[in-house]
Amino acid sequence: MPMEARDIETMIKEAIPDAKVEIRDLAGDGDHYAATVTSAAFKGKSRVQQHQMVYQALQGRMGGVLHALALTTIPAD
Repeated sequence: MPMEARDIETMIKEAIPDAKVEIRDLAGDGDHYAATVTSAAFKGKSRVQQHQMVYQALQGRMGGVLHALALTTIPAD
């Protein structure tokens, strides 16, 4: 069963409360998304650490329910 964009957004915001999240469905199939996540929590962290924070927020759904997520993270001021 595909994952809804609003569910992805909710999970990220629950784990990173100040996050601004923009989700785009890339293929219209509910399996391939692009997400831009902006948060002050990313300040001082490497890009890999930022992405790990988002993947942790998705609680293991990457590669399963959520097939692909093109992720852009941006540290907020």
